[in-house]
Amino acid sequence: MLSNVLPDTVSLASFIQKMGQQARIQILLVIARQEACVCHIEAVLDMRQAAISQHLMVLRDAGLVTSQREGRNIFYRLTRPELIDLIDQMAILAGLDPKRLASISQKPVPGCPCPQCNPMLDPELTCRKVRVARS
Repeated sequence: MLSNVLPDTVSLASFIQKMGQQARIQILLVIARQEACVCHIEAVLDMRQAAISQHLMVLRDAGLVTSQREGRNIFYRLTRPELIDLIDQMAILAGLDPKRLASISQKPVPGCPCPQCNPMLDPELTCRKVRVARS
């Protein structure tokens, strides 16, 4: 009987491991309510674009996020929105308030150069390198 269960637990552990890093959870939370481009994720998390892209690659390879190009921007979204329910349940089990975690997905973000935070900005100027000052 154990041999029937073991492959499933290996798959489950692999799934949890792929989303189990802090940066990946934060990325999933950023795109929880609405798709976002890398420059938006960069502005929200104050992380380098290269690091975000590596985490997105792991999440994409795991089938947790998908991307779509719109003009010069690539937008990322959850493939399975119920992932946020799972993160919320884990937060509750950890004694955290899921509403606090959800605040990371609010838009617009001051200083963010993305087209969703700045819909009136010339598309040629969106997603330019802009460092967001953290208080």
